[in-house]
Amino acid sequence: MPRHSKLYRHGPVHRSEDEYVSFREVRERFGFYGVRTGRWVTRTEQEAAAVNFYDALCDLMCILGVPETVISLRGTLALHYGTGGRPGVAAHYSPQEKVFALAKNAGPGSIAHEWFHAFDHYIGQQAFSDLPPHAFASSAWLAQQATPVPHRLNDALFDCFRSVMLDDSGDSPSQQFQASAEADRHFGTLYYSQPEEMCARAFEAFIQDASIKNSFLVKGTLKSDEAKLGLYPQGHQRQATNHAFACYFSVLGAALR
Repeated sequence: MPRHSKLYRHGPVHRSEDEYVSFREVRERFGFYGVRTGRWVTRTEQEAAAVNFYDALCDLMCILGVPETVISLRGTLALHYGTGGRPGVAAHYSPQEKVFALAKNAGPGSIAHEWFHAFDHYIGQQAFSDLPPHAFASSAWLAQQATPVPHRLNDALFDCFRSVMLDDSGDSPSQQFQASAEADRHFGTLYYSQPEEMCARAFEAFIQDASIKNSFLVKGTLKSDEAKLGLYPQGHQRQATNHAFACYFSVLGAALR
């Protein structure tokens, strides 16, 4: 999101108007193992970003219906802002460090996408008994090269992956998968059709379609250039993926209460 873009939020109140929120409060509320800001982030920018992160992560928690420990993946996830970025990349997740990082000026709107990468990575060790440490659950499910752990939560998770990557028959690529593969062919890359990327974009769509709205958390799944290319679920498939994610996180939230 460009520096001068106006953020939009419509949702519940998570703090009083005069309550001071810093990145320390963000870390303590959700249990991240670390929070870092870059050396070029001014104090004023830090203060504004901390409030935006706090509200966005509270909104994510409310949409998913899960406790704070899920947001930090039981304290195994760290958050970086304005540091550790990559040239031309607004945000990224590092499975080696278990860190999701947002660029200072271009990162807002990317939280949902990067958080799902972190979740996809974390949950792989719960969903499969023999998955390599840096692998994603979504990729393992599609490749069928790891041993699933029998559990109703994992069944619901695999329903999410199925709705993203396969059509209703379960035998052919989904509409999103086909559009993603076409985009990769057009741009001469292998990115959009990677399972972890398709699932992260589908999760973005699920979050953006929720009644709680927060453009610092997610944006661009409806009218962006990527959306116009069909890189997010659309129509019937979007309803199916949204339903699958809603069911999964409902079961997860209930199991943790």
